[in-house]
Amino acid sequence: MNPQDVSAWLQTMMGLDSARQNDIALSLAVIAALWLTRVVALRILARKTEDVRVRYRWKKVTAYLAVVLGALFVARLWLGSVQSAGTYLGLLSAGLAIALKDPLVNLAGWLFIIWRRPFSVGDRIQIGQTSGDVIDLRIFQFTMLEIGNWVDADQSTGRMVHVPNGQVFLERVASYTKGFAFLWNELPVLVTFESDWKKAKSILQEIADRHTQHLSEEAKKQVRKAAEEFMIFYSNLTPIVYTSVKDSGVLLTVRYLCNARRRRGSAQAIWEDMLEQFAQCDDIDFAYPTQRFYDNRQEGKPGATPKAGPSDTAPSHNKPFSE
Repeated sequence: MNPQDVSAWLQTMMGLDSARQNDIALSLAVIAALWLTRVVALRILARKTEDVRVRYRWKKVTAYLAVVLGALFVARLWLGSVQSAGTYLGLLSAGLAIALKDPLVNLAGWLFIIWRRPFSVGDRIQIGQTSGDVIDLRIFQFTMLEIGNWVDADQSTGRMVHVPNGQVFLERVASYTKGFAFLWNELPVLVTFESDWKKAKSILQEIADRHTQHLSEEAKKQVRKAAEEFMIFYSNLTPIVYTSVKDSGVLLTVRYLCNARRRRGSAQAIWEDMLEQFAQCDDIDFAYPTQRFYDNRQEGKPGATPKAGPSDTAPSHNKPFSE
């Protein structure tokens, strides 16, 4: 079957004249050329680099570029022969805005993410009640590898959560790594009132310095860099131990900087070191729920002991009783 017979058959069966057939053929040729160019470019890139991040970014960039160029060319090709293109596009856009409200909001969210960059692929964020690492970003949604939830601390659950891009306009977005790649973490340590809390505080300070002091200089560099874009100011980036009093003992709170993805590991290292150090001290003990009877006259301070009155020294004639 020669091309003229195919053209005649299309015109007879589908009502496509030769001009429309040429437009369809040219559109398909452009789409095929863009697709082939993208495939060749990605294969060349795959031979040049083994970096997964670079491959991922180029894969996304070439996909967006091919879609935009193809859409512009096809739109110009087909709209060039439409009468009153302005009126047609106006009616079409109004209809699409009503029928495709959510997809358009997600598209606007994608443009906002690309332009303003509240987060990027590889960042750890929390949006609404969901936290995780951003592993993919597409036109209508982005994908997170979830952390937390039923898993204790900031570790992965293994679930992938797909979030519509429009949620960036509706929910608060908290970034663990954007601008400043460190988090402040705190470990509360409760010791008894009878313990040598000053010695315990000194031990905790030494442990915190040993585990986290090296992060302070790196954090200072990041703060200076982040201050160029955000109002981030920290006067003290070194670990510190705060003292307060609770009902059951003296509370020593260790506050220190840690990498956003190593919060649980850093807490474990400090706790293990702390348990080993406290085990060697006879005058330091952890406070925990217990029951005890306290006799103020025998155990209290001499100056705070109540004075004995006549009723305390007079003999008692009351009959004994039991509870």
